[in-house]
Amino acid sequence: MTAAEDANQSAPREAIAHAVREDILAGRLAPGDRLREADLAERFGVSRVPIREALSQLQSEGFVTLVRYRGATVSATSGAAALELLQVRRGLEVLAAQLAAERAGGEVAGELARVVELGRSAGLSHAHDELPPLILRFHSLVAEASGNHQLQIMLTQVLGRVSWIFDQRLESRTGTSWSDHAAIAQAILSGSPVQAGYLMGEHIARDEALLAELDHG
Repeated sequence: MTAAEDANQSAPREAIAHAVREDILAGRLAPGDRLREADLAERFGVSRVPIREALSQLQSEGFVTLVRYRGATVSATSGAAALELLQVRRGLEVLAAQLAAERAGGEVAGELARVVELGRSAGLSHAHDELPPLILRFHSLVAEASGNHQLQIMLTQVLGRVSWIFDQRLESRTGTSWSDHAAIAQAILSGSPVQAGYLMGEHIARDEALLAELDHG
């Protein structure tokens, strides 16, 4: 099923926003690209009303910039905004790691351990192109392991934007941080909330430092 067909079979605003967000995250739409209401209305077979609603939602998420009389474009996230987002991410992910450790990984403990092993193997074999989806999967699993549904919803949105921001600044991702993930997973699976929270905080702080270095390099 295409994104357009999916949009026609569900709530228009949500489905259209999802499809356009996926295009941005996948790089099919680049920062600065125009998002014309008429083109989107034709693509999804709807009026301009749900298109405007979807673009407004994407603006609130940081993916789209709306300018009066000029329309919508794909956002180019500034270094300052990106760092602010990572700071928000740090608070959410530290909490997620602590809650996940209180539950020793909960229902996804086995999957968390499996993803860590996949990441370790990819790093050892220098298959760095396999790491970005594994990194996102690892952090998504920590959120799921927390058992807090609202926290999981918030982190899903934040993690998507963080991945997009790094993709704008890095041509490839390396496995240098995978030892962090392994240590965090071990703390979670062994039921050590304080250690899990501390390690996650240090891990995100390193991402913040990397982003600052890239923006000033």
